[in-house]
Amino acid sequence: MPLRLLITAGPTHEPIDDVRYIANRSSGRMGAAVASAAMAMGLPTTMILGPVGVDLPSAGRRIDVVTAAQMHAAVLREFPNHDLLIMAAAVADFSPVPVAGKLKRRESGAMTLELFPTADIVKDVVSHKRDDQRTVAFSLEKGGDLERAAQKMRYKKVDLMVYNSIATIDSPRIVPTLLWPDGRTLVLDDSSKGDFAGVLLEHATRLFDG
Repeated sequence: MPLRLLITAGPTHEPIDDVRYIANRSSGRMGAAVASAAMAMGLPTTMILGPVGVDLPSAGRRIDVVTAAQMHAAVLREFPNHDLLIMAAAVADFSPVPVAGKLKRRESGAMTLELFPTADIVKDVVSHKRDDQRTVAFSLEKGGDLERAAQKMRYKKVDLMVYNSIATIDSPRIVPTLLWPDGRTLVLDDSSKGDFAGVLLEHATRLFDG
């Protein structure tokens, strides 16, 4: 039976009021590339998508969300029916306390937004995963900060972490490093996200060996 993949992609939009929101520059390219590669391999694939800015595969199952809270709920709901989670979405770390209606413009003076941390989707899903399931996450860091990515891997207890620099966001290319909990690392060359998606799936599927 082929592996069943759950892939997240894109940013989340965290509402400030009925008009404005906080977001990041993630386009969803990486998640779209992984989903395309998985479907080309004949793997049943579910995509949980924030407000993406790229074309997505027409095949596969698609679930659209907007906020980090919605993505959190969708991932926890769907993961029990899948074998492998690849968390490529750039989920907002903080969300504002939303205001009903539209914020009134102030003629002078600063305005302060109250922010609260969003749920850690990867950590929460790992805490519920079965022994026959695997998780892959991404760590977007400033150039060369592999230790931060390793810390996230250990804290979140994922099976494989992908380090990529901030320069990757909204770019068609990536210069990734793969990190495993046993201390192994694999530094990969600059490549298109489409080419890297195939390499990532090769290593991700090996997580089930043995």
